[in-house]
Amino acid sequence: MPESIRVERLSKAYRSRDGSEVEALREVSFTVDRGEFVSIVGQSGCGKSSLLKILAGLLFKTSGVISIEDRELDGPRSDIGLMFQKPLLLEWRRVLDNVLLPVEIYRLDQKEYEKKARRLLETAGLADFLTKYPFELSGGMQQRVALCRALVAEPSLLLMDEPFGALDTLTRQKMGFELLRLWEEWKSTVLFVTHDVDEAVMLSDRVLVMSSRPGTVLGSFTVDLPRPRKIFIKDTAEFIHISSRIRRCLWEEAADA
Repeated sequence: MPESIRVERLSKAYRSRDGSEVEALREVSFTVDRGEFVSIVGQSGCGKSSLLKILAGLLFKTSGVISIEDRELDGPRSDIGLMFQKPLLLEWRRVLDNVLLPVEIYRLDQKEYEKKARRLLETAGLADFLTKYPFELSGGMQQRVALCRALVAEPSLLLMDEPFGALDTLTRQKMGFELLRLWEEWKSTVLFVTHDVDEAVMLSDRVLVMSSRPGTVLGSFTVDLPRPRKIFIKDTAEFIHISSRIRRCLWEEAADA
């Protein structure tokens, strides 16, 4: 299958205020196939968010090579969508206008993409809320709007930095399945950062485990579970086995750190 992402020996160091250097990422290498859903798990401070910001073109790397869709990354691109932990909706814009924000930024055809935005919002169960403002929506609904905004320009790559981390457990699970439903229809490549091992296994085709700082890839775990997935798959022996292997990798690294 063609690659969507290739990262080779990526490193990132920050300069602190006292002039010392803090190494966030060291020699990170991995690939993601086109249309694959890959999650990244690791301890806090291991560089997961820095990695996503570099892939989004928002942060400069120190060294290494990144190719996305066979083109070397040299800055922000319109074919990359990004979703953060908070929805970051513009409070003065209605739901439909918030979703269409990338269309305005990239100067795409407004009429064509408004149809796509309406379809996305309908698929996400928000067809009756197009003219509402963010403050009129629940937290889960705001995240669904943010997800539609990330997808509206049909990005080939969707980067998600703990997008459901601030939600309660039940809403978080519902949002995970909402994401899978939209992904199975749109088939963007997804790179999903999370602290939750079960969430990573539930959503993903593969899970990458990162070390503590400076972050590097410790292992890659294939999630060979059937799709579409239901919540009860968490009770199966296969799910428990994969989750246990990932947790063991994380705990062994933490014990050695």
